[in-house]
Amino acid sequence: MEWVVALAGLLTVAVLLAALYRPLGGYMAWVYTSQKDWRVERGVYRIIGVDPKTEQTWQAYLRGVLLFSLVGVLLVYLLQRLQAWLPYSLGLPAPVEHLSWNTAVSFVTNTNWQSYSPEQTLGYTVQFAGLAVQNFVSAAVGIAVAIALVRGLAYRRTGTIGNFWVDLVRGTLRILLPISVLAAMLLIAAGVVQNLNGFTDVTTLAGGSQSIPGGPVASQEAIKMLGTNGGGFFNANSAHPFENPNPLSNLLEILLVLAIPFSLPRTFGKIVGDNRQGTAIVAVMAVLFIASFIAMTALELAGSGTVPQLAGGAMEGKEQRFGIPGSTLFDTTTTITSDGAVNSMLDSYTALGGMMAMLNMMLGEVAPGGVGAGLYGILVIAVIAVFIAGLLVGRTPEYLGKKIGAREIKLASLYILVTPTLVIVGTALSFAIPGVRDDVTSTTIWNQGTPHGFSEILYAFTSAANNNGSAFAGITASTPWMDTALGVVMLLGRFVPIVLVLALAGSLAQQAKVPATAGTLPTHRPMFVGLTIGVALIVAALTYFPVLALGPLAEGLA
Repeated sequence: MEWVVALAGLLTVAVLLAALYRPLGGYMAWVYTSQKDWRVERGVYRIIGVDPKTEQTWQAYLRGVLLFSLVGVLLVYLLQRLQAWLPYSLGLPAPVEHLSWNTAVSFVTNTNWQSYSPEQTLGYTVQFAGLAVQNFVSAAVGIAVAIALVRGLAYRRTGTIGNFWVDLVRGTLRILLPISVLAAMLLIAAGVVQNLNGFTDVTTLAGGSQSIPGGPVASQEAIKMLGTNGGGFFNANSAHPFENPNPLSNLLEILLVLAIPFSLPRTFGKIVGDNRQGTAIVAVMAVLFIASFIAMTALELAGSGTVPQLAGGAMEGKEQRFGIPGSTLFDTTTTITSDGAVNSMLDSYTALGGMMAMLNMMLGEVAPGGVGAGLYGILVIAVIAVFIAGLLVGRTPEYLGKKIGAREIKLASLYILVTPTLVIVGTALSFAIPGVRDDVTSTTIWNQGTPHGFSEILYAFTSAANNNGSAFAGITASTPWMDTALGVVMLLGRFVPIVLVLALAGSLAQQAKVPATAGTLPTHRPMFVGLTIGVALIVAALTYFPVLALGPLAEGLA
């Protein structure tokens, strides 16, 4: 029966995403290719001093991304440090410096890692003026970078890849904002809380007292999911009944996470002038997503031990209202994208079930990945797949008429190496530096001296480097070392790949398009889909297998 529910849920999501694919993907292509600016957009351009008709080189585009993100980090940090003087602070003090730093970096990088209990740490002004704003613009930055790479493939000898400020404004005002308003109304109708109430003291049925928080939850929940952000208004995230009260809201939140990432391949196909290319990319994403969901669900339903077997599966840490299928579908969705929201506690998953959540991120979150980040990640994988195919047949590889030479493959290779390096180095330093190791083993890890304790630290750095934000929650992450180190990893994991992607876009945009010949690899057929899937899996498996053997594999096979 559980498998019937699981497959029915998967089929429902697939049908809804298929219905959105053409209209949403086509609409986003129009947004980024239209020559007309809205009146409100023209007003924004005048305020910031931007000529929307001017195209930028990749270096200028990158400067815009970095400058905008730096200002975002500073503003969110200052809002937190000034919280005690802000309206709707709910009497809460300012977070300490290292936590404010970590949170500012987390939300600007679209990671939304939270080393704190939100309802007990942040007032409403910081929530909606700082965090919710970054939920919009950090997602818009991700889409903008993906569109810049697509333009690099589509343009011929221009050397330009668009205008960052135009892409940022259009992505926010034309895509994220209107869909979020509609989504917030649907979430309110489904039972999600939306108010400006503070804490309400109530008497429980057992005669005890409890303080119940309120807040503008639905409006933040909508963009939290749509922008693949993931930061919860409450500590329990989407397991909290105020954020995700029932199976209907659960389905809606899953759909919001996947809608844009699964539709962007259609946008890609429209802009490059070949919809078949988008179909091939979305097929890669779909195969990897389905395989991950089935594996995680099977591992949780087959949870070993007397208690899980009596419960019909590993129900510890899961909400009864969602069950195992509703939990694994949600958590597959949010770990295989860069969302990071959870409706069940991943730390309570079986060892191998939790490893699947980790593997989803280690794949580079390309199936379908975060808004924008998933598309540019899978396109980099496609470039490597084309290069490998070219080596096999002994000719210069081409992708959409652009030659993949030494410069392009170096940039793609460096992109692939960035996040594994951050994950492994961050995890290693946590155990190698004597003073840090003592703090990590005595304060951060609750499962000391076990493979699971190691897995918790490995998961934290995997989540940070891939800008996901979920966690194995059996750790104390709000320490100076963890806040600082994870903040640095989040920054590098976000912006070093963006530098490489934009450099790749610029390199491709400078090329003329070469005609296809009999030796050109067709990149819209099943063979290319299979090759791209194989490259994605092999890159992750070979890179991470040794470190996985020390943690979840050791625990799961014990």
